[in-house]
Amino acid sequence: MKIKKTVSFSKNSTNIFFHILTRCNLKCRHCYINPEQHGKNTLPLSTIVAWLRAFAEKSSPANVIFLGGEPTLHPELSSAIKQAKLMGYASVTIDTNGYLFHDILSKVGPDEVDYFSFSLDGATRQTNDRIRGEGSYSQCVAGIRDAVAKGFATSLIYTVSSANIHELRQMPPLLKELGISRFFIQVIGIRGKSAKARENLQVSRQEWISIIPQVAEEVAELGITVTYPKVFLDLEDPFECAGLVADNYFIFPNGRVYRCPLCEDFPIHSLYFENARLFPAEKINESDLFELSIPEGCVMNKLIQPENLTCKADCTTAEYKIACCMLKEEIFCG
Repeated sequence: MKIKKTVSFSKNSTNIFFHILTRCNLKCRHCYINPEQHGKNTLPLSTIVAWLRAFAEKSSPANVIFLGGEPTLHPELSSAIKQAKLMGYASVTIDTNGYLFHDILSKVGPDEVDYFSFSLDGATRQTNDRIRGEGSYSQCVAGIRDAVAKGFATSLIYTVSSANIHELRQMPPLLKELGISRFFIQVIGIRGKSAKARENLQVSRQEWISIIPQVAEEVAELGITVTYPKVFLDLEDPFECAGLVADNYFIFPNGRVYRCPLCEDFPIHSLYFENARLFPAEKINESDLFELSIPEGCVMNKLIQPENLTCKADCTTAEYKIACCMLKEEIFCG
């Protein structure tokens, strides 16, 4: 039996999205890393451990996702993983482009990494490589096969854009054949390269609601758990901001800590690390904006991505609301 639900915000757990470096071997068209705002440094292991400890001591169980850039480029990623487990982190996930540098699969075990989460942005080599770089499709698929063969649980992230939505319907059989356990469909964010690009990579509301849920259902029928952003709310649906009710932290190697990923192109982070201690940032910052209430839903979308919102013919009311970007739909076989 398939079960579909809107996933409530994780109000009883802490989620750490930890960018341990910003360097990457690829140059993806939609990369959200902004060196001017996120820095270019690679954190030493001692700093990674100190920052992890700051969140491990919270009363609720913490989950950590190691990110980059490409996190496997960090020569001490395996040590960071082991330290996170020793501190009692509830789960450890590695987001990777599949190149799996520094022989990472031989330095950690399936008991230490809950998921290796691979990014693939096309069902075919041609589409994926046009977005992520020549040879990246073959390398990612090979990395997935290697991880599965070694007993690791794997998930796959597909960032939907106008450049690849036409291939999303081809993904279900590929996911099954690769042995993927979880499938994450992401909406492209207008951050980093996407914010500066002249091309419009966003998909329309009609495309999203007519294609995404249907593909998600098809994948779930194969026994694979699917998660995708809610994105659009009806006007009568309640809006809730994860920045107010959830415990999510997006950490960058220059010490900035954001609570909302939409804010990451701007110096409005709500927290920052200094000498391994976490401090609140000066006002006004993102946390002050979370308190604002608007009929269109997410105030950050209104400020940063107003093109996501459209008005009715009278131009006085919105046609729909934009949900918090952390609000997800999930489908799985129960």
